[in-house]
Amino acid sequence: MKRKTKTPGVAVTVAVVSACALSASPALASDDAHPLGAYDIIAPPTLKPGNLGVLSAQNEQKNPYDVINAAAARDPITVTRLRGNINLLQGSGGNIGVLPTGDHGAFMVDAGVAVSRQKMEKTLKNLGVSHIGDLVNTHWHFDHTGGNSWAHEYGARIIATPNTLRDLSSTIRVEEWSHTFTPIPPSARPTVTVSSEKTFSAGDQPVQLRPYSPPGHTNGDLSAYFTKTNVLFTGDTYWNGLYPFIDWETGGSIDGMIQDANQNIAMVDANTIVVPGHGPIGKRADLVQYRDMLVSIRNRVADLKHQGLTVEQIVAAKPTQPFDAKWGQGLIGPDLFTKLVYRGV
Repeated sequence: MKRKTKTPGVAVTVAVVSACALSASPALASDDAHPLGAYDIIAPPTLKPGNLGVLSAQNEQKNPYDVINAAAARDPITVTRLRGNINLLQGSGGNIGVLPTGDHGAFMVDAGVAVSRQKMEKTLKNLGVSHIGDLVNTHWHFDHTGGNSWAHEYGARIIATPNTLRDLSSTIRVEEWSHTFTPIPPSARPTVTVSSEKTFSAGDQPVQLRPYSPPGHTNGDLSAYFTKTNVLFTGDTYWNGLYPFIDWETGGSIDGMIQDANQNIAMVDANTIVVPGHGPIGKRADLVQYRDMLVSIRNRVADLKHQGLTVEQIVAAKPTQPFDAKWGQGLIGPDLFTKLVYRGV
Protein backbone atom coordinates (compact mmCIF):
# COMPACT_ATOMS: atom_id res chain seq x y z
CA MET A 1 0.00 0.00 0.00
CA LYS A 2 1.26 3.45 -0.85
CA ARG A 3 0.10 5.93 1.74
CA LYS A 4 1.12 9.33 3.06
CA THR A 5 -0.84 10.42 6.08
CA LYS A 6 -2.41 13.82 6.61
CA THR A 7 -0.85 15.70 3.76
CA PRO A 8 -1.69 19.34 4.48
CA GLY A 9 -3.36 21.67 2.06
CA VAL A 10 -4.31 19.11 -0.56
CA ALA A 11 -7.96 18.86 -1.61
CA VAL A 12 -9.65 15.85 -3.13
CA THR A 13 -9.71 16.00 -6.93
CA VAL A 14 -13.44 16.32 -7.49
CA ALA A 15 -15.59 19.03 -8.96
CA VAL A 16 -17.13 21.48 -6.51
CA VAL A 17 -20.04 23.72 -7.36
CA SER A 18 -21.53 26.59 -5.42
CA ALA A 19 -24.05 25.95 -2.66
CA CYS A 20 -27.71 26.65 -3.09
CA ALA A 21 -30.44 26.52 -0.48
CA LEU A 22 -32.85 23.62 -0.23
CA SER A 23 -36.46 24.47 0.52
CA ALA A 24 -39.24 22.29 1.83
CA SER A 25 -41.45 20.47 -0.64
CA PRO A 26 -44.91 18.95 -0.22
CA ALA A 27 -45.07 16.04 2.19
CA LEU A 28 -44.46 12.59 0.80
CA ALA A 29 -47.19 9.97 0.66
CA SER A 30 -48.21 8.38 3.96
CA ASP A 31 -46.29 5.25 4.97
CA ASP A 32 -49.68 3.57 5.42
CA ALA A 33 -49.60 3.01 1.67
CA HIS A 34 -46.28 1.15 1.98
CA PRO A 35 -46.63 -1.94 4.20
CA LEU A 36 -43.60 -3.99 5.17
CA GLY A 37 -42.33 -5.82 2.14
CA ALA A 38 -43.49 -3.20 -0.35
CA TYR A 39 -41.54 -0.55 -2.21
CA ASP A 40 -42.22 1.67 -5.17
CA ILE A 41 -40.46 3.83 -7.70
CA ILE A 42 -40.91 7.56 -7.20
CA ALA A 43 -38.79 8.50 -10.21
CA PRO A 44 -38.83 5.54 -12.64
CA PRO A 45 -35.22 4.55 -13.34
CA THR A 46 -33.82 3.89 -16.75
CA LEU A 47 -32.52 0.38 -16.22
CA LYS A 48 -29.01 0.73 -17.52
CA PRO A 49 -25.76 -0.04 -15.70
CA GLY A 50 -24.89 3.60 -15.07
CA ASN A 51 -27.96 4.02 -12.87
CA LEU A 52 -26.71 1.17 -10.70
CA GLY A 53 -23.35 2.77 -10.04
CA VAL A 54 -21.53 0.44 -12.44
CA LEU A 55 -20.81 0.30 -16.12
CA SER A 56 -20.34 -2.41 -18.71
CA ALA A 57 -17.32 -4.69 -18.69
CA GLN A 58 -16.01 -3.03 -21.87
CA ASN A 59 -14.87 -0.17 -19.60
CA GLU A 60 -12.66 -2.45 -17.51
CA GLN A 61 -9.47 -1.24 -19.20
CA LYS A 62 -10.40 2.38 -18.63
CA ASN A 63 -9.72 4.34 -15.47
CA PRO A 64 -12.69 3.54 -13.20
CA TYR A 65 -12.36 6.91 -11.48
CA ASP A 66 -13.01 8.72 -14.77
CA VAL A 67 -15.67 6.25 -15.91
CA ILE A 68 -17.69 6.52 -12.68
CA ASN A 69 -17.45 10.31 -12.63
CA ALA A 70 -18.56 10.50 -16.26
CA ALA A 71 -21.57 8.28 -15.55
CA ALA A 72 -22.52 10.33 -12.49
CA ALA A 73 -22.31 13.54 -14.50
CA ARG A 74 -24.47 12.06 -17.26
CA ASP A 75 -27.10 9.94 -15.51
CA PRO A 76 -30.19 11.08 -13.61
CA ILE A 77 -30.73 10.41 -9.92
CA THR A 78 -33.50 7.85 -9.47
CA VAL A 79 -35.45 7.34 -6.26
CA THR A 80 -36.91 4.10 -4.94
CA ARG A 81 -39.17 4.23 -1.87
CA LEU A 82 -38.33 1.38 0.48
CA ARG A 83 -40.02 1.22 3.91
CA GLY A 84 -40.70 3.72 6.66
CA ASN A 85 -39.97 6.65 4.34
CA ILE A 86 -36.45 5.33 3.64
CA ASN A 87 -35.41 6.10 0.07
CA LEU A 88 -32.77 4.57 -2.18
CA LEU A 89 -31.04 7.03 -4.52
CA GLN A 90 -29.10 5.70 -7.51
CA GLY A 91 -27.12 7.39 -10.25
CA SER A 92 -24.31 9.02 -8.26
CA GLY A 93 -21.67 6.33 -7.94
CA GLY A 94 -22.62 4.02 -5.08
CA ASN A 95 -26.11 3.50 -3.71
CA ILE A 96 -27.36 6.17 -1.27
CA GLY A 97 -29.93 5.95 1.50
CA VAL A 98 -32.02 8.97 2.57
CA LEU A 99 -34.52 9.12 5.42
CA PRO A 100 -36.16 12.56 5.77
CA THR A 101 -36.75 13.24 9.49
CA GLY A 102 -38.33 16.69 9.53
CA ASP A 103 -36.76 19.16 11.95
CA HIS A 104 -33.94 16.74 12.74
CA GLY A 105 -32.68 16.83 9.15
CA ALA A 106 -32.27 13.88 6.82
CA PHE A 107 -30.35 10.78 7.83
CA MET A 108 -28.17 9.68 4.90
CA VAL A 109 -26.12 6.59 4.16
CA ASP A 110 -23.29 7.60 1.81
CA ALA A 111 -23.18 10.72 -0.36
CA GLY A 112 -22.23 9.63 -3.85
CA VAL A 113 -19.91 11.39 -6.28
CA ALA A 114 -19.20 15.10 -5.95
CA VAL A 115 -20.07 15.89 -9.58
CA SER A 116 -23.71 14.96 -8.86
CA ARG A 117 -24.15 17.78 -6.35
CA GLN A 118 -26.76 19.82 -8.18
CA LYS A 119 -28.82 16.77 -9.11
CA MET A 120 -28.62 15.49 -5.54
CA GLU A 121 -29.74 18.86 -4.18
CA LYS A 122 -32.76 18.85 -6.47
CA THR A 123 -33.62 15.27 -5.50
CA LEU A 124 -33.37 16.01 -1.78
CA LYS A 125 -35.55 19.08 -2.22
CA ASN A 126 -38.18 16.93 -3.92
CA LEU A 127 -38.06 14.60 -0.92
CA GLY A 128 -38.77 17.52 1.42
CA VAL A 129 -35.23 17.69 2.79
CA SER A 130 -33.98 21.15 3.81
CA HIS A 131 -30.93 20.08 5.80
CA ILE A 132 -28.96 16.97 6.73
CA GLY A 133 -28.61 15.74 10.28
CA ASP A 134 -26.32 12.70 9.98
CA LEU A 135 -24.35 11.20 7.11
CA VAL A 136 -22.84 7.71 7.40
CA ASN A 137 -19.81 6.86 5.27
CA THR A 138 -19.84 3.09 4.75
CA HIS A 139 -16.16 3.30 3.67
CA TRP A 140 -13.68 5.77 2.19
CA HIS A 141 -14.08 5.36 -1.59
CA PHE A 142 -14.87 8.51 -3.57
CA ASP A 143 -18.10 7.15 -5.08
CA HIS A 144 -19.53 7.00 -1.54
CA THR A 145 -17.84 10.01 0.10
CA GLY A 146 -17.47 12.51 -2.76
CA GLY A 147 -20.54 14.39 -1.52
CA ASN A 148 -19.19 14.84 2.02
CA SER A 149 -18.19 18.45 1.42
CA TRP A 150 -21.58 19.70 0.26
CA ALA A 151 -23.41 17.51 2.80
CA HIS A 152 -21.39 19.16 5.54
CA GLU A 153 -22.51 22.55 4.22
CA TYR A 154 -26.09 21.38 4.84
CA GLY A 155 -25.28 20.61 8.45
CA ALA A 156 -24.32 16.95 8.26
CA ARG A 157 -22.52 15.28 11.14
CA ILE A 158 -20.36 12.71 9.33
CA ILE A 159 -20.02 9.25 10.90
CA ALA A 160 -17.55 6.52 9.91
CA THR A 161 -15.07 4.02 11.27
CA PRO A 162 -11.66 5.24 12.51
CA ASN A 163 -9.97 3.62 9.51
CA THR A 164 -12.25 5.45 7.08
CA LEU A 165 -11.33 8.74 8.77
CA ARG A 166 -7.66 7.81 8.44
CA ASP A 167 -8.03 6.86 4.78
CA LEU A 168 -9.90 10.06 3.92
CA SER A 169 -7.06 11.99 5.60
CA SER A 170 -4.36 10.19 3.62
CA THR A 171 -2.84 9.99 0.16
CA ILE A 172 -3.64 6.56 -1.31
CA ARG A 173 -2.66 5.15 -4.67
CA VAL A 174 -5.19 2.66 -6.08
CA GLU A 175 -3.18 0.87 -8.75
CA GLU A 176 -6.14 -0.84 -10.41
CA TRP A 177 -7.73 2.58 -10.94
CA SER A 178 -4.47 4.30 -12.00
CA HIS A 179 -5.45 7.06 -9.61
CA THR A 180 -3.95 8.67 -6.53
CA PHE A 181 -6.46 9.93 -3.98
CA THR A 182 -5.36 12.88 -1.87
CA PRO A 183 -6.76 13.95 1.53
CA ILE A 184 -10.22 15.47 1.42
CA PRO A 185 -10.73 18.86 3.12
CA PRO A 186 -10.89 18.67 6.93
CA SER A 187 -14.49 19.95 6.92
CA ALA A 188 -15.54 16.94 4.81
CA ARG A 189 -14.00 14.34 7.12
CA PRO A 190 -15.94 12.30 9.67
CA THR A 191 -16.22 13.87 13.12
CA VAL A 192 -17.82 10.86 14.83
CA THR A 193 -16.10 7.48 14.63
CA VAL A 194 -17.63 4.08 15.35
CA SER A 195 -15.26 1.27 16.33
CA SER A 196 -17.91 -1.13 17.66
CA GLU A 197 -21.65 -1.60 17.21
CA LYS A 198 -23.59 1.54 18.10
CA THR A 199 -27.18 2.67 17.59
CA PHE A 200 -28.10 6.17 16.41
CA SER A 201 -31.53 7.78 16.06
CA ALA A 202 -33.01 8.91 12.75
CA GLY A 203 -36.25 10.56 13.80
CA ASP A 204 -38.25 7.72 15.34
CA GLN A 205 -36.10 5.04 13.68
CA PRO A 206 -33.08 3.43 15.35
CA VAL A 207 -30.13 2.84 13.04
CA GLN A 208 -27.62 0.22 14.11
CA LEU A 209 -24.11 0.88 12.78
CA ARG A 210 -21.76 -2.08 12.84
CA PRO A 211 -18.14 -2.17 11.65
CA TYR A 212 -17.15 -5.25 9.68
CA SER A 213 -14.30 -7.43 10.90
CA PRO A 214 -12.01 -8.63 9.45
CA PRO A 215 -11.36 -6.17 6.61
CA GLY A 216 -13.11 -7.24 3.42
CA HIS A 217 -13.79 -4.60 0.80
CA THR A 218 -11.58 -2.08 2.68
CA ASN A 219 -10.25 -1.80 6.22
CA GLY A 220 -13.10 0.45 7.34
CA ASP A 221 -16.42 -0.93 6.11
CA LEU A 222 -19.58 -0.11 8.06
CA SER A 223 -23.18 -1.35 7.75
CA ALA A 224 -26.30 0.67 8.58
CA TYR A 225 -29.33 -1.35 9.68
CA PHE A 226 -32.70 0.34 10.15
CA THR A 227 -33.98 -2.15 12.70
CA LYS A 228 -37.58 -0.90 12.93
CA THR A 229 -38.22 -1.30 9.21
CA ASN A 230 -35.76 -4.14 8.58
CA VAL A 231 -33.69 -2.38 5.91
CA LEU A 232 -29.94 -3.09 5.76
CA PHE A 233 -27.37 -0.98 3.88
CA THR A 234 -24.22 -3.06 3.42
CA GLY A 235 -21.95 -0.62 1.62
CA ASP A 236 -19.55 -2.34 -0.76
CA THR A 237 -19.33 -5.57 1.23
CA TYR A 238 -22.13 -6.66 -1.13
CA TRP A 239 -22.46 -6.01 -4.87
CA ASN A 240 -25.72 -7.45 -6.20
CA GLY A 241 -25.24 -9.28 -9.50
CA LEU A 242 -21.73 -7.88 -9.92
CA TYR A 243 -18.17 -8.91 -9.16
CA PRO A 244 -16.96 -6.64 -6.35
CA PHE A 245 -13.85 -4.53 -6.18
CA ILE A 246 -11.45 -5.65 -3.42
CA ASP A 247 -9.28 -2.78 -2.22
CA TRP A 248 -6.12 -4.59 -1.20
CA GLU A 249 -4.29 -1.26 -0.83
CA THR A 250 -6.37 -0.58 2.29
CA GLY A 251 -6.48 -4.10 3.68
CA GLY A 252 -9.23 -5.77 1.66
CA SER A 253 -9.09 -9.47 0.74
CA ILE A 254 -11.29 -12.19 -0.71
CA ASP A 255 -11.32 -14.09 2.59
CA GLY A 256 -12.44 -10.93 4.37
CA MET A 257 -15.15 -10.38 1.75
CA ILE A 258 -16.44 -13.90 2.38
CA GLN A 259 -16.51 -13.38 6.14
CA ASP A 260 -18.26 -10.03 5.71
CA ALA A 261 -20.82 -11.72 3.45
CA ASN A 262 -21.46 -14.26 6.19
CA GLN A 263 -21.99 -11.41 8.68
CA ASN A 264 -24.56 -9.86 6.35
CA ILE A 265 -26.40 -13.17 6.05
CA ALA A 266 -26.44 -13.54 9.82
CA MET A 267 -27.95 -10.06 10.27
CA VAL A 268 -30.97 -10.51 8.00
CA ASP A 269 -34.10 -12.61 7.60
CA ALA A 270 -36.29 -13.44 4.62
CA ASN A 271 -38.17 -10.14 4.94
CA THR A 272 -35.12 -7.84 5.05
CA ILE A 273 -34.58 -5.35 2.23
CA VAL A 274 -30.85 -5.54 1.55
CA VAL A 275 -29.31 -2.50 -0.14
CA PRO A 276 -25.89 -3.27 -1.68
CA GLY A 277 -23.17 -0.74 -2.36
CA HIS A 278 -23.81 -1.26 -6.08
CA GLY A 279 -26.62 -2.94 -7.96
CA PRO A 280 -30.34 -3.40 -7.27
CA ILE A 281 -31.84 -4.13 -3.88
CA GLY A 282 -31.80 -7.76 -2.79
CA LYS A 283 -32.87 -10.15 -0.08
CA ARG A 284 -31.29 -12.84 2.06
CA ALA A 285 -31.33 -15.43 -0.72
CA ASP A 286 -29.35 -13.03 -2.93
CA LEU A 287 -26.74 -12.60 -0.19
CA VAL A 288 -26.35 -16.38 0.01
CA GLN A 289 -25.85 -16.65 -3.77
CA TYR A 290 -23.28 -13.85 -3.61
CA ARG A 291 -21.36 -15.54 -0.76
CA ASP A 292 -21.40 -18.89 -2.54
CA MET A 293 -20.05 -17.27 -5.72
CA LEU A 294 -17.19 -15.69 -3.76
CA VAL A 295 -16.32 -18.98 -2.07
CA SER A 296 -16.35 -20.96 -5.31
CA ILE A 297 -14.14 -18.53 -7.23
CA ARG A 298 -11.81 -18.14 -4.24
CA ASN A 299 -11.31 -21.91 -4.09
CA ARG A 300 -10.80 -22.23 -7.85
CA VAL A 301 -8.14 -19.50 -7.88
CA ALA A 302 -6.44 -20.89 -4.75
CA ASP A 303 -6.21 -24.38 -6.27
CA LEU A 304 -4.58 -23.01 -9.43
CA LYS A 305 -2.19 -20.83 -7.44
CA HIS A 306 -1.14 -23.76 -5.26
CA GLN A 307 -0.38 -25.71 -8.43
CA GLY A 308 2.26 -23.08 -9.15
CA LEU A 309 0.48 -21.20 -11.94
CA THR A 310 1.26 -17.52 -12.40
CA VAL A 311 -1.45 -14.91 -12.20
CA GLU A 312 -1.40 -14.60 -16.00
CA GLN A 313 -1.87 -18.36 -16.37
CA ILE A 314 -4.71 -18.35 -13.85
CA VAL A 315 -6.48 -15.51 -15.67
CA ALA A 316 -6.10 -17.46 -18.92
CA ALA A 317 -7.67 -20.52 -17.24
CA LYS A 318 -10.86 -18.47 -16.67
CA PRO A 319 -11.74 -19.67 -13.17
CA THR A 320 -14.75 -17.31 -13.05
CA GLN A 321 -16.30 -18.56 -16.30
CA PRO A 322 -19.30 -20.42 -14.75
CA PHE A 323 -20.32 -17.17 -13.03
CA ASP A 324 -19.50 -14.57 -15.67
CA ALA A 325 -22.93 -14.41 -17.30
CA LYS A 326 -24.56 -13.39 -13.99
CA TRP A 327 -21.78 -11.54 -12.17
CA GLY A 328 -19.25 -10.43 -14.78
CA GLN A 329 -21.10 -7.66 -16.63
CA GLY A 330 -20.12 -4.75 -14.38
CA LEU A 331 -17.16 -2.43 -14.04
CA ILE A 332 -15.12 -5.19 -12.38
CA GLY A 333 -14.73 -7.72 -15.16
CA PRO A 334 -13.70 -11.38 -14.81
CA ASP A 335 -9.98 -10.82 -15.43
CA LEU A 336 -9.64 -8.01 -12.90
CA PHE A 337 -11.67 -9.89 -10.31
CA THR A 338 -9.46 -12.96 -10.78
CA LYS A 339 -6.37 -10.83 -10.16
CA LEU A 340 -7.92 -9.33 -7.02
CA VAL A 341 -8.80 -12.77 -5.67
CA TYR A 342 -5.30 -14.03 -6.51
CA ARG A 343 -3.74 -11.46 -4.20
CA GLY A 344 -5.56 -12.87 -1.19
CA VAL A 345 -5.16 -16.64 -1.52
